[in-house]
Amino acid sequence: MTRQEPVAPNPVAAFFDVDNTIVRGASAFHIARGLRQRGYFRNRDLIRFGWEQVKYLVFGESQEQITTVRVEALSIIKGWSVAEMAAIGEEVFDEILAMRIFPGTKALIDEHRAQGHEVWLVTASPLEIGRLIARRLKATGALGTVAEHKGGFYTGNLVGDLMHGEAKAVAVRELAARENLDLSRCFAYGDSLNDVPMLSVVGHGCAINPDSRLRRHAKRHGWPIQDFRGRNPQGRRSIVRASLTGFVWIAMTILHGIGRTLLAPFRALRRKRRDSD
Repeated sequence: MTRQEPVAPNPVAAFFDVDNTIVRGASAFHIARGLRQRGYFRNRDLIRFGWEQVKYLVFGESQEQITTVRVEALSIIKGWSVAEMAAIGEEVFDEILAMRIFPGTKALIDEHRAQGHEVWLVTASPLEIGRLIARRLKATGALGTVAEHKGGFYTGNLVGDLMHGEAKAVAVRELAARENLDLSRCFAYGDSLNDVPMLSVVGHGCAINPDSRLRRHAKRHGWPIQDFRGRNPQGRRSIVRASLTGFVWIAMTILHGIGRTLLAPFRALRRKRRDSD
């Protein structure tokens, strides 16, 4: 009689949204700050992205907001070198992003890894940002919006759709088919009602730092809710105030610089007249 070897169960994976689930605020905005410091963005671009960041933290994300910001960002990076952006991304992670990782979410990722689970980040941000964060957090990989590039330079176009809403659920199903994952045993984490399609395709959906709509949905469906933004509403409000302050600081700094530039010729003329007297 031949003894049959036990069949190993299908692997389990945990899928994490990125913005406001792993990273406080919008990861693309934080990358944009680093790029602006290196002269890649115009002042008005950063002000616009900063305002979108404030709206995101105060009101949560919307399909229109996500689409507008991502498409505009892609148009701005047209002609940029892929290799150069990757190198700068590493620097920006150390300077900015690393300090904005929620410790509670990082602990969840580490817990899944310790159990032998695959960990995938699923984000509407460019795939390069998702892969960077995944690598730094020692995750398995990332699924994200794909920016087209040819000959090592970005074209300013998308490949396919934004990785957002239902597109996340489709990507998770496709990955599960490739990796032979049992989705009924898998986990998913998100902060927005737009993450519901992804949270619904797995057996264990969980809301992290949820907006009000996702919080209500999670309660109705009996999903766990984790909030790593602070222990009380006052703490969460302070995050919003900090973001608003940061946006105002960025705007005032840029406007101050513009004002100095515009006034420079008049100041020089005034000094010249004073010296001649």
